[in-house]
Amino acid sequence: MESRNDSKQEGARALKDKLPQPDSVARGLGWFSIALGVAELVAPRMMARVAGVETGSGAMRFYGLREIACGVGILASRNPRPFLWARVGGDALDLGTLALSSKRLSARDRQRASVAAANVACIAALDVYAAKCTANAASVPPVDYSDRTGFGRSPDAMRGAALADFETPRDMRTPEALAPYTRGEPSSALTEAGRMGSANNGA
Repeated sequence: MESRNDSKQEGARALKDKLPQPDSVARGLGWFSIALGVAELVAPRMMARVAGVETGSGAMRFYGLREIACGVGILASRNPRPFLWARVGGDALDLGTLALSSKRLSARDRQRASVAAANVACIAALDVYAAKCTANAASVPPVDYSDRTGFGRSPDAMRGAALADFETPRDMRTPEALAPYTRGEPSSALTEAGRMGSANNGA
């Protein structure tokens, strides 16, 4: 029984890892929203014809402004959740517009409206996914590391610990030939060298 639960949990984690990250989805939706809004502002009649709906240029430009505002908010804000939920509301408005307009259109236009509605539904699913996952990520409190110093023990306990069993490496020691000249008291070799120097100076 436990093995089944473990396998299910592993499968859920693998599926979660395969899903796109909410931040990446949100940024993509932001750029998509800006591009769609610009197209609706620049060519409102063409966008209405592609969607298979009969709506005025003013209404289509209003939709374009809404898309641009949501896209800029998603990309520029530290908390894109409100703008993502605004996109969800806009998707519902778009679906309602398509449903109302398609009843008064020809069969060809109704087919275009159905395709546009399917596309809007897919985008709406991405909007809901990004809004929910971003909300969960933002609700996690930040980790507090203020009580950590990076040391295993207190400074008083570590003071002098490195010198307790320290031994100078051989390659860092004074060479044997120079050892008589580095000790505190002058050695016989150093005294003999001084005497020879004095004798040479006197000569």
